[in-house]
Amino acid sequence: MIMDVHNKKTRSYNMSRIKGRNTKPEILVRKYLFSKGFRYRINDNRYPGRPDIVLPKFKTCVFVNGCFWHMHEGCKHFVWPKNNDEFWRNKITKNAERDRKNYDLLRALGWHVIVIWECQLAKNVFEREMNGLIDDITSYKAK
Repeated sequence: MIMDVHNKKTRSYNMSRIKGRNTKPEILVRKYLFSKGFRYRINDNRYPGRPDIVLPKFKTCVFVNGCFWHMHEGCKHFVWPKNNDEFWRNKITKNAERDRKNYDLLRALGWHVIVIWECQLAKNVFEREMNGLIDDITSYKAK
């Protein structure tokens, strides 16, 4: 069995500090969109999955997902934990299944769903990814 680099108390504290909303990646995306003139609602619980950003004018929902928590396969930030393997596989797999279900429900309601991954917000690709996000948002309205 591989040992954790932190004791139980430290690991518990670290995990308790992880937020579910208003995360740094979400705030980065929101500030960028706002600076480009987009207006939106945040964490609107009227929609399946309580999207991080809802742009009603464009009928678009944006989810800003952490690569680890939402199982971004093929990403260097997503690695299966070695400790408590069964617990983490179950938890992360359920997160990803819930995400897919919510995206499908939103699409069935006529919404455009965009997922931004944490790794897409790195400084070296941020501007390109955000320009792509704006193109994706505005091109959907034209349809």
